[in-house]
Amino acid sequence: MRVQVINEVMTGDPKVTDRWELCFQWCLYVYDNGSSENGYRFIWRRPDGNLQPARGQARIPSVGKAMGLIETAKSAGWGDYDADSEQD
Repeated sequence: MRVQVINEVMTGDPKVTDRWELCFQWCLYVYDNGSSENGYRFIWRRPDGNLQPARGQARIPSVGKAMGLIETAKSAGWGDYDADSEQD
C-alpha cells in the first residue's frame, strides 16, 4: 500500500524543524491490487521533516490536540470530507 498526502495540518509552525509535530492528513490510500480510497490519518513528523510511520498508529497526546488539528483542517476547507460519501 502507498499513501499520497493530499492535505495536511500540524501542531506548531511547519517552518520550525527542531521538534516532533503531530500531523492530521487527508490522504489517498493506494492498495497493491490497484484500488484506492480516501481517508484521514494522524501521523508524527520528525524534526528532520520526514514522517514517522508506525504501522497505522500515532500516539495522540490529548483529545484537545486532535480536535484542534481537526478544527484547523475544517477551517482550511477539507476537514469534514466523508470518504464513504459519494459527494466528496
